[in-house]
Amino acid sequence: INQKGSEKPLEQTFATMVSSLGSGMMRYIAFDFHKECKNMRWDRLSILLDQVAEMQDELSYFLVDSAGQVVANQEGVFRSNCMDCLDRTNVIQSLLARRSLQAQLQRLGVLHVGQKLEEQDEFEKIYKNAWADNANACAKQYAGTGALKTDFTRTGKRTHLGLIMDGWNSMIRYYKNNFSDGFRQDSIDLFLGNYSVDELESHSPLSVPRDWKFLALPIIMVVAFSMCIICLLMAGDTWTETLAYVLFWGVASIGTFFIILYNGKDFVDAPRLVQKEKID
Repeated sequence: INQKGSEKPLEQTFATMVSSLGSGMMRYIAFDFHKECKNMRWDRLSILLDQVAEMQDELSYFLVDSAGQVVANQEGVFRSNCMDCLDRTNVIQSLLARRSLQAQLQRLGVLHVGQKLEEQDEFEKIYKNAWADNANACAKQYAGTGALKTDFTRTGKRTHLGLIMDGWNSMIRYYKNNFSDGFRQDSIDLFLGNYSVDELESHSPLSVPRDWKFLALPIIMVVAFSMCIICLLMAGDTWTETLAYVLFWGVASIGTFFIILYNGKDFVDAPRLVQKEKID
């Protein structure tokens, strides 16, 4: 979790809560993923693995021999969470799982002491793809796109193409979160029984009339921005004339954008069923 910005208050609150419990059975480790791995230095994830290595060895794993005798018991679990428990979480979980699996295979004699899973090319490929596919499956249910950072999960390296794909998926998530998730949430609320349909109600709570701003302002903004680009590409007779046109359409597009921003609630696709029930 980030140690600054919007995530900082959550990190501080959680750290205070864990500390106040005074439990020796629980240990909290905060790792600023974005700070430590900035500039694509994802090799620095080893810092976190080194921090928890001794603890992971102590927690061990459950093992039964061929005679059915319990050889080892697992004494605890790791719970890794990022802000949304998706992208960063999956990366860390895959690394912890690999380390645990490697220890188990060495104990069973499948791997020699000193051998690493990374050296087993065929298995490593299957392992990485399994975790990346798992990340995508969870992320599509929750965020509407594949997971971020799966280039690292699949290849063990952070790539520029992966960075571009993360940006693309983030934009899709932003759009879906603001403009298409309301209906999905209403469907979930209806399916789970969070909203009870009133048979006597003649008007559907999903049918909310939109005023003129909903259609007019986006059209005006798109037209103004398009005209601004056209004026830049098709210069007038003089530079002052071109500048005047660009300024006019530029101000129009920027002004419209801020009006839309100010009236943001009118454009966002917010859930209607449960919200309406609370208001009533």
